[in-house]
Amino acid sequence: MKTTVGSVENHLIALLKSFCGEKWRIQKKTLPLHLKNYTQFFMATFIGKYEAKADVKGRIFVPSVYRKLLPNDEKERIVIRKDTDNDCLVFYPEHVWNKMVDDLRQNLNEWDADDRMILAAFTEDAEWLDIDSQGRVLLSKKNQQAISLTGNEVLFVGMIDRFAVWSKSRHEQTKLSPSELASRLKEKMIKK
Repeated sequence: MKTTVGSVENHLIALLKSFCGEKWRIQKKTLPLHLKNYTQFFMATFIGKYEAKADVKGRIFVPSVYRKLLPNDEKERIVIRKDTDNDCLVFYPEHVWNKMVDDLRQNLNEWDADDRMILAAFTEDAEWLDIDSQGRVLLSKKNQQAISLTGNEVLFVGMIDRFAVWSKSRHEQTKLSPSELASRLKEKMIKK
């Protein structure tokens, strides 16, 4: 079933009515103006993997299918951060990054020194990355080293609300086998 902006809007109206009752009154024709970014958020799903090549300066083209999923006001820059566990860089649309940091802050006590260090350590490795008019981003030498980029082949991997960039060779070394993936999915998805 193909998801359309209209079906997302109808779903949002139904949800709002269920939470707010009849107090929630909105004319359908005004909904896209009020919920433009939200409808794009609900529709954006970064999936699949795409190969790309870094040039000698470290520039790589973000796959057009991913660029098209970025909200209109977030197409020119993105937040990147080295993954905490894997040798990849995670690209966050601004609204996803803001929500993640908000969630982190809610779980931390701003008056606790250790919690402040966790927040600082997490955000200090993040940076804004401009997407140029041709759809390229420039990976610094530091970021190229962080993903163990020895050649020029990279792999973009969708992660639903964000996407990652791997050195192609490193991704192949760490990728789960089909049987391992099946086993782990069953473990996570079967209710205990």
